[in-house]
Amino acid sequence: MKKLLAMLLAAMMLLSTATCFAEEAASTPKTLVGKEWQKDYISLYDKYGKETSIADVTEDPSTGFAYIEKDGKQYELGLDFLTMAMVYNTQVPEGGMWETEDDVYATWWKLYIQRWNALLPEIPLYSNEYYDLYNAQIKGVEEHPTNPYWTPAYAVIDWTSEKPDDNIILGNSTELSGRLRFPSFGVSSPGGGDSDVQSLITGLETVSSTKEGGYVWNPTVVKEHTETDNEDGSRTYTITIYDDLKFSDGSAITAKNYLADLPMSATPVGVQAGGSGNGGMNYVGHEAFWAYDGTNDGVETEDGVVASKYFSGFHLIDDYTFSATVEADYASYFYAILYGGFNPQPLGMCLGEGVDIMDDGQGIYLSDEFYAKDGDSYTHAKAINDAVWNKDNSYPYSGPYTIESWDEAGHVVTLALNPEFKGNYEGTKPQIGHIVYRRIISETQLADFISGGVDVLSGITGGKETDEAIALADDPANEGKYVYTHYARAGYGKLGFRADLGPVQFAAVREAIAYCMDRAQFALDFTGGYGGVTDGPYYTGSWMYQAAMNQGMVLNTYPTSVDSAIAVLEADGWVYDAEGNDYVEGVRYKKIPADEMYEGDKTYASKDGAYKVVDMGDYYLMPLALNWYGTADNVFTDQLVTGFMENDNIKAAGFVVQNTIGDFNPMLDELTQGGYGVSYNGTPTYNCFNFATSFSSAAYDFAFNMTIDPSMYDIYSSYYIKDMADVYWLTDAE
Repeated sequence: MKKLLAMLLAAMMLLSTATCFAEEAASTPKTLVGKEWQKDYISLYDKYGKETSIADVTEDPSTGFAYIEKDGKQYELGLDFLTMAMVYNTQVPEGGMWETEDDVYATWWKLYIQRWNALLPEIPLYSNEYYDLYNAQIKGVEEHPTNPYWTPAYAVIDWTSEKPDDNIILGNSTELSGRLRFPSFGVSSPGGGDSDVQSLITGLETVSSTKEGGYVWNPTVVKEHTETDNEDGSRTYTITIYDDLKFSDGSAITAKNYLADLPMSATPVGVQAGGSGNGGMNYVGHEAFWAYDGTNDGVETEDGVVASKYFSGFHLIDDYTFSATVEADYASYFYAILYGGFNPQPLGMCLGEGVDIMDDGQGIYLSDEFYAKDGDSYTHAKAINDAVWNKDNSYPYSGPYTIESWDEAGHVVTLALNPEFKGNYEGTKPQIGHIVYRRIISETQLADFISGGVDVLSGITGGKETDEAIALADDPANEGKYVYTHYARAGYGKLGFRADLGPVQFAAVREAIAYCMDRAQFALDFTGGYGGVTDGPYYTGSWMYQAAMNQGMVLNTYPTSVDSAIAVLEADGWVYDAEGNDYVEGVRYKKIPADEMYEGDKTYASKDGAYKVVDMGDYYLMPLALNWYGTADNVFTDQLVTGFMENDNIKAAGFVVQNTIGDFNPMLDELTQGGYGVSYNGTPTYNCFNFATSFSSAAYDFAFNMTIDPSMYDIYSSYYIKDMADVYWLTDAE
């Protein structure tokens, strides 16, 4: 793969760059409060993105920020614009320094990382070397090791077990929620354990991720495929699957099964079941199909869309052939192969019993039963929601394993071999008879492993834990009972933010937190020397990171300095006490004009209620109070108590941090404000969270995750950040 030609950038001192970044990010932008989407503002990408080439972009060498000039005005490019352009604007311009789409992608990627580093929507705290420790009765791990792209949930298909009961016990530090069939349905951050189980019970996909972190057409499934670029700019993928594919119950898998979940998730029925309604949103006919409610075929909606019962972008050609047509706006997607990626699902599970998928030539459509109602409720919505939580054999499975049993009390799932599974993309079939998947407690995991409670400890981190794992495997007294593999982590542990709530919505506050923390020491203490810290959302082993470094990417390392923290806070207006007088000591406050105050922030307060937003009439005073939700039984949380909450620099800078320690799923429910349906009480409270981020997918794509579109924001936002550079004010254009 080609690397980018080196760009000549002005030499600069890192500290100078850091200062410039802080000044830019701390500026006060217009607010969206009281402004209406599509009336007062749209996204800058919606306005100019489609016509923007990488050759149109200029970069400020002192800040790393990117700009375009349109209609005689210069615009700064925000996170939404950059993440969209990174995967949709990779066409190679003529006469430039770019030779391939990879070159163009890498330039957008660099600009995105530099802006992310300046706005700091989360703070990376450690990126470590991973060690996976195995029971030596599990064979094949050295020949088929794990890596950042190939976790035990995938690698187990190549392993065998010499244990008497022919099983393997796997686990994750996050408790299984029970959303095993569709862990991401209606939520933005599924738990790692749920996703692992889903990967074990779902398979026979048309496009597979590989051990090397790439994507390929799955030769075990796809008999043939074609890609056709149409005159209107759209692209059609026509896929023929083999006729010998079967679900776990022996029933045939046909073309209909590959399209079962997609139309469901693009309907109001799916939304009522808890989905987002954005299924198939990049394919031709999505808007018209989404507008159809079961009664209004051919009727124009208030939005000017003519509703259609037909999803015109999809066609059933025969029992084993179907096609999907991608809209022109998305046909140039950098990872376009993924538009041909589909997984087979039982029709009854996705659509409700008795519903069929048909095609009379105008596109696929669902039989009328799907839209049946009982009053205002779609009768099939409950069945779909129940299927999300299904954990038995009511519906068959397509993956290498099936769910044999679910322990509700312990949240433990036992999986059994699927005898009908044809194989993965390499044709490999699993050989281990049963997989038990359960939660692992970090503090006791090694003892649990030694006692046989788990056969694989994946992603061991921290100096003490790593030393103990290596010593256990290398100890001659153990007679080779244990083995290990290791690899660099593609991701990091972090202090994340709900960056639209309370003080952390301001970039200066997030920067000040970073300046207060000694991230290098934190990483050293946590990893015990088996890792370090990154300054952005990247994996140093990725090709795009290497390309960006060749270009001269320079990032703020946020060196520990309480003076720097105070400086960025003062520049951002955190210069008052609770009465509105000049700040002297204690907790800082910031004045926010009343017409710029978000409704949810008017009642924001520290967890104990001691520090509250104060209504001063024409303005509000917001306290520099942070509410942190930490996960229980987690050494990372323990270290954050001293490294963050009780940090002397944090207190000296004028912060107060209060916390709650609890389980992982309730934490996610607080982060997503009800997205997990676990315990959120409806009142936004927490804006700081600790967990981890992975970059183990070959598709580095955050398109739509930084959206400022209100209809998509709560579903797709990764950080709940509104980058005001992404706003195009329609009033300014008049």
